[in-house]
Amino acid sequence: MLGADATFRDGQREAIEAVARDGERTLVVQRTGWGKSLVYWIATRVRRDEGRGPTLIISPLLALMRNQIAMAARLGIRAATINSGNQAEWDDVQAGLAANAIDVLLISPERLANQRFTRDVLPSIQGSIGLFVVDEAHCISDWGHDFRPDYRRIGRILGLLDQRVPVLATTATANDRVVADVVEQLGEGVRVFRGPLGRDSLMLDSIVLADQAERLAWLAEVLPRLPGSGIVYCLTVADTQRVATFLTAQGIVASAYNADLSTGEREVLEDALIANEIKALVATVALGMGFDKPDLGFVVHYQRPASAIAYYQQVGRAGRAVESAHGVLLSGREDDDIAEYFMRTAFPPTVHMHEILGALEGADTMSGQAIERAVNLPRGQITQALKLLELDGAVARHNGRYLRTPNPWHQDEARIERVLAARRLELEQMQAYTRHDGCYMEFLTDLLDDPAAAPCGRCSNDIGRGLPREVDPERVRAAISFLRRDLRTIKPRKQWTADAVLGLSGRITPPNEVGCALCVYGDAGWGRDVQRGKYVDGRFGRDLVVASARAIRDRWRPQPEPTWVTGLPSTAQRGIVDAFARSLASELGLPYVGCLSVLHGAPPQKEMQNSVQQLRNAHSKLAIESGAVPQGPVLLVDDIVDSGWTMTVAGELLRLRGSGQVHPFALAMANGRDA
Repeated sequence: MLGADATFRDGQREAIEAVARDGERTLVVQRTGWGKSLVYWIATRVRRDEGRGPTLIISPLLALMRNQIAMAARLGIRAATINSGNQAEWDDVQAGLAANAIDVLLISPERLANQRFTRDVLPSIQGSIGLFVVDEAHCISDWGHDFRPDYRRIGRILGLLDQRVPVLATTATANDRVVADVVEQLGEGVRVFRGPLGRDSLMLDSIVLADQAERLAWLAEVLPRLPGSGIVYCLTVADTQRVATFLTAQGIVASAYNADLSTGEREVLEDALIANEIKALVATVALGMGFDKPDLGFVVHYQRPASAIAYYQQVGRAGRAVESAHGVLLSGREDDDIAEYFMRTAFPPTVHMHEILGALEGADTMSGQAIERAVNLPRGQITQALKLLELDGAVARHNGRYLRTPNPWHQDEARIERVLAARRLELEQMQAYTRHDGCYMEFLTDLLDDPAAAPCGRCSNDIGRGLPREVDPERVRAAISFLRRDLRTIKPRKQWTADAVLGLSGRITPPNEVGCALCVYGDAGWGRDVQRGKYVDGRFGRDLVVASARAIRDRWRPQPEPTWVTGLPSTAQRGIVDAFARSLASELGLPYVGCLSVLHGAPPQKEMQNSVQQLRNAHSKLAIESGAVPQGPVLLVDDIVDSGWTMTVAGELLRLRGSGQVHPFALAMANGRDA
């Protein structure tokens, strides 16, 4: 199975025997690259050869599942998955399970909430499961750095399993508190195998740079010197796209990898990285836990992760089967803001949970969109709240609709505060890591309560030298120029949100044209100028007017060309957009017509939190002033675009009054992702 010369690492054989021979409930906590997956592959092979049923593996990421299936195939194990990206294959997988032709089924924890899976698949295999595996088991624990609420469903599955079915949980990132929590959830008699977590091959380094431009310049200068292929981790989808584009422009073969890509696109990129066909895959954590490329030469973080433990998990992708690999943490000024945002959105506030429950109590059942109409909360937060309420038994779901159960519900405020306090501590620890003057590996393994934590003798602090701290000013200027030329796309809304506004439904015919934003708000290109103009100066300066005109004329070039310009009035800062739009029209040599008005006292659009509320508010507050609307294509100008609904409604009003095509233009994109 593994070759005649293969030998077990310390603890592997014992863990396999505990599961496959003794049938014990087992937790394996071992360093990244130790071979935790080999434990469940060999245990599966042993138990299948004894005539046992298939192994069910709970695995957190699609990229990890694909990696695991490929590894299983190399070991002669027939593995399959049921996930959101392969629905066309579900029937074949079910047939394979029924015919006992599948050795391993991999699913995500979210699949345990899927009605079709729990109705059609789980009951058919529940009595025959030969081994139950929880990969990346720290996700079970809300103390864990990557807690996933759907992992709580695993406890219910464990309760339904025959006690003779062995259970294996694996992770590299569990400190004492997480280990205790996971052991408690796995049940009585759990055997724990815990080994040293230090990684001898990794050369860690931490470099603080001023801003995005300096980090881009550093990547362009240093990546070509690093061995082999590797991963550059970013915190946002927009940054993966931006970094990959810049590196490509600098002659480095790089591609962006994130959750916005299709399953097929991701698989192509994973294969290209594994085959060393690209220098760097610029990825979010969608390419993360458990992804296995043994010869990965480097992992560089473009921004600081939320916790040191998460960083250990991610940097541990590198150097598994090579003598040395680089793990570099770059950090800059926006890192704290991003970390604070993720911390704020970790749990829906209690008042929002009660708003959702109140809406449900006033109806028999409600769709997700109906809930969005009833409460002004972001769709993501509504989805998260419904998931937690369903797990707590306060809400039930049937045929895609939600209903309030008779069960009382109370938020465990003390628990949430404990977890948030832990998250704040993790942020402080990550900040401390960037300033640390001792061994980086010892710092990380000590946080994981590794009794063997010790100086590694390989990191930049231990050896007294590291990768460059300074960047070439020419490259920084090139990065700033890139950021200032990195126009963002405003994608037109093509469908009215159902039931948001009476009389608006179906397709938007015709929609706005594809629009353009000059920058991302607050970034190191023009973003800070927009931020300062909006909230400090109270006006947008001449530089932004000239830069916008050049972007429109020389790079965007909307067709058919606009023949006039109008601006979107602001509810909060009257006149600021109008003044900018007039100056821009003058710079472009086009007439300006201020024909849009906003209802006095209307709430700012930025206070609207979901698509239903955004469309409803934009429709209620915008109007065309009396007077003729010029014919011909129009440049519709705003300062910051987020959901795009204000521009969508304005475009519809302009077309209804006789304008030509509507070309949206904004100074900045609110969140960096194409709107």
